Amino acid sequence: MNRLFLFAMLSGPAMTCGAHVMGGIAEVSIIDRDSGAALSSYYYRGEYWVAGRAGARYAIEIHNRLGERVLAVTSVDGVNVISGATAGWDQTGYVFSPGDRYQITGWRKSDAEVAAFTFTDSPNSYAERTGRPANVGVIGVALFRERQPQPVYTPPMIGRLSGGSEAPRASELDSATAGVPMPGVPMPGVPMAKAPAASASNSAAETRTTAQARESIALPAPNPSPLQRAPEPAPKLGTGHGEREYAYVNHTDFSRMQAQPNEVIRIHYDSLENLFAMGIVKRPRPVPPTANPFPASPDQQYVPDPRG
Repeated sequence: MNRLFLFAMLSGPAMTCGAHVMGGIAEVSIIDRDSGAALSSYYYRGEYWVAGRAGARYAIEIHNRLGERVLAVTSVDGVNVISGATAGWDQTGYVFSPGDRYQITGWRKSDAEVAAFTFTDSPNSYAERTGRPANVGVIGVALFRERQPQPVYTPPMIGRLSGGSEAPRASELDSATAGVPMPGVPMPGVPMAKAPAASASNSAAETRTTAQARESIALPAPNPSPLQRAPEPAPKLGTGHGEREYAYVNHTDFSRMQAQPNEVIRIHYDSLENLFAMGIVKRPRPVPPTANPFPASPDQQYVPDPRG
């Protein structure tokens, strides 16, 4: 049982895929908080990329597309955005009510504050400053559906006892409690399953890390290409630990349907110049100057002789 929080509320250049990364469970966007616009995403070799701008604040906007609650365990640069631990998908996260849309704006510092996400040079990123530079430049959202309560099984009744109450069938008396299957025997229509990895309850929220050791997530990088192996023209972009901001949450519980995520969405990011250098975004061609067919509009009616 984990404690969660409830919100108060093809080789070659990449293809532009709009501002959202659409999954089956949720839609994820990276929002430039200074302009309010969602950053365009580029699909390249099976991965999504966005171009950040050094110094800009950003948010991770998640929209639950389902008609049920969803847990979103979220990481930036390989670090859990709530606990600060090296990210694993069995850790704390935010819980979204059906249809909820919420922006995660920073590293959580308390129930009421976050330190803003800011694009910055990799050496100044929170991950690198805490000795974890290996996964700088990627945002991950591991999505879990909620385990729904099973209906209580009521055995059919036959006959009546002396007080007028009905007696259960003899075959049902072997079970110690009504609605509880015997050890090793699944109930009709209910598959056997392991205990959930975590628990949860009312609306969008976070969990705190438990004392148990967690495995880190090692997300695969895109297939290298000659352009990617070339020196980059600028330092790699990372996410800094910005100013404190108000962002209140409550606690709740959430029971995961399964130990593995039902869906994982990841978005890589870097500066636009570096995306040009890696061939992820095609550099626009310069526009040649336009020649003027009548530069002086002279009054001369006929063509004069050339000089000399």
